[in-house]
Amino acid sequence: MYAIIETGGKQIKVEEGRYIDVEKLPLAEGETIEFDRVLMVVGDDVKVGAPVVAGAKVVGKVQRQWKGPKLIVYKMRPKKHYRRKNSHRQPYTRVMIEAIKA
Repeated sequence: MYAIIETGGKQIKVEEGRYIDVEKLPLAEGETIEFDRVLMVVGDDVKVGAPVVAGAKVVGKVQRQWKGPKLIVYKMRPKKHYRRKNSHRQPYTRVMIEAIKA
């Protein structure tokens, strides 16, 4: 059984017992989270929402908060002496999916 949820402006496929990495959630490690924006649930039958499946929830537990790799952002305009170097590290939250309730 798996489900498609929406979080952080992205759609993610989740299964029970698996980890997912999502954009940072304002929760501490060990806290429980419920994703109620469930777009589709596939099990014995397929339930597709319009836009969400009524009454469906995905329950998970926050495992850790971390930052992704450093990305270099470099802007340049040729022949204009314009050069800007910047960097970015995206914060992530790792969530262990415990249950899919449909």
